[in-house]
Amino acid sequence: MPKNVKGTITVEGEDVTVSNPDRLLWPEAGITKMMYLQKLAELSPYLLRYCNNRLLTTIRYPGGIHKDFFYQKNAPEPLPSYVQTVVHDNIRYVVMNQLPTLLWLGNLAAIEFHPSLHFVGEELPCEWMIDLDPSVDDEPRIMEAANYVGEVLSSLGLLSIPKTSGATGIQIIIPIEYGVTFDELRTIGHFVARYVTEKYPGLFTIERLKKDRGNKIYFDYLQHYSGKTLAAPYTPRARKAASVSTPLSWEEVRRNPHPSQFNLLNIIERLQFTGDLLQQIPPQSLEQILAHLQKGR
Repeated sequence: MPKNVKGTITVEGEDVTVSNPDRLLWPEAGITKMMYLQKLAELSPYLLRYCNNRLLTTIRYPGGIHKDFFYQKNAPEPLPSYVQTVVHDNIRYVVMNQLPTLLWLGNLAAIEFHPSLHFVGEELPCEWMIDLDPSVDDEPRIMEAANYVGEVLSSLGLLSIPKTSGATGIQIIIPIEYGVTFDELRTIGHFVARYVTEKYPGLFTIERLKKDRGNKIYFDYLQHYSGKTLAAPYTPRARKAASVSTPLSWEEVRRNPHPSQFNLLNIIERLQFTGDLLQQIPPQSLEQILAHLQKGR
């Protein structure tokens, strides 16, 4: 396709417009918009799984990652006929259930995909996610911190999967049996957060104000609310390395990798080798832990 023109590609029977295919979205990684769309298509079996039937917020970078960007909750107009939307709290969200919708958003330079923590029309969380948020831009202890939290979860009888946020943090995902409330997840999260902050006071904090955290890593147990979002597994991020939010094994975490090691240029090859690690853990019950915490009140 010639430079800086519009064209279309046909995907699953739908025509998707492609404009400015040679525009560099990640200059340092050399990734143009057309390359990005190709990578999204390859990532789609994984990325769509964690955005399916959820309210989607995107972050768009029309001029590439070093230019102006904006968050988009309301579905952008004009909407192709194949794009599904739903209204929630007076916002018309895109529901990204299919590849044409993903590529349409990719052409609009939607680089980051942040789905809701609950399904459309429901009020209960899909999974439990612990968000570890560094207070400095490049935190060398983030994998160490994640490993400590993983050990605590294991001591509670819970299997978990860490994933890079693709930016600076780590999220730890615990697949759970459906029926737990957001309030209950915050209760368990607070219990684990207090434990690790008391055991490792120089590493963790539950201080909400960033200016008061010093160099400690924020254990965010308050993220679980209806309407809140977190970076989806396998979403790209607006970072120089074109990093991708990537599930890891705990063995990998103990080797202290840098999040930039997992990016659009190598993620497909990795997935062909590892598969989707998040699918290797079944949903787990939190009933005993909740009963124990309730009894201790």
